[in-house]
Amino acid sequence: MSLIEALLQGILQGLTEFLPVSSSGHLSLFQYFTGQSGETGILFSILLHLGTLIAVFLAFYKTIFQLIFEFFAMVGDIFGGRFSFKKLNPDRRMILMLMLSLVPLLFFVLLSDFYKSISSDNDIIAEGVCFLFTGVLLLFSDKIARGNITMANMRPRDALVMGIAQGIAPLPGVSRSGSTVAAGLMMGLEREYAVTFSFIMGMPAVLGANLLEFADIWGEPFPISVPVMLAGVSAAVVFGLIAIKMVQWLVHTNKFKYFGYYTLALGAIVIILGIIENNTGHAIQRMIAG
Repeated sequence: MSLIEALLQGILQGLTEFLPVSSSGHLSLFQYFTGQSGETGILFSILLHLGTLIAVFLAFYKTIFQLIFEFFAMVGDIFGGRFSFKKLNPDRRMILMLMLSLVPLLFFVLLSDFYKSISSDNDIIAEGVCFLFTGVLLLFSDKIARGNITMANMRPRDALVMGIAQGIAPLPGVSRSGSTVAAGLMMGLEREYAVTFSFIMGMPAVLGANLLEFADIWGEPFPISVPVMLAGVSAAVVFGLIAIKMVQWLVHTNKFKYFGYYTLALGAIVIILGIIENNTGHAIQRMIAG
């Protein structure tokens, strides 16, 4: 993998991880057409996800630190006999809702091999179908009236629905940010809070998923040089921060629908290309990959 390819993938990961267009789907397409599917592609995807996790932390560090401090205070109250579910402050309610949103992942982790097989196979039709699903979801959520649920009154069912949306997001072509934010909007969450909860909720999930993937390829030769690795991760951090700001603006100004149109069009194109590739012995892939 060249330095330019690493930078391109880092930029692609940083932008598409948070914009509602599916980073895994775009990376899967890039790796397919450049012939980089397989373990090298999986390993580099893990590194790029690390970069986007850093971007989330930098963008929401104040809220994250506040939740961490409140978590330890809550633990102290539990052991001191002072904790009460009826007197939860907004920070503690958000902490419990974040924990609850991770519960559905206990089931979806059983599908990790299935998700991985779609990303690393030599076929892109499934990616096209998933892009279509993302487009429909974004367009539907754009029609939802503005909600008023925040961390102070978020309900358990809101967290579970967003957790289920996150569970299907590893499918290449299904946007994690798009599906979780859309689920939050459909449940009545206030728009800015839906974005904040979605991104912070994704941190432990993405970290855990990538640790599982890394465990699967542990002990294999490390095929990526340090400069290439740093270039890709740095690009993912910088463009991830840019994308987070863009999503906050998009949700506030009701412009999610434009990404719905984009993913619908991309899905149709990818399905057509996939059919052509399967019937021509992957001619386009061989031409691009050289």
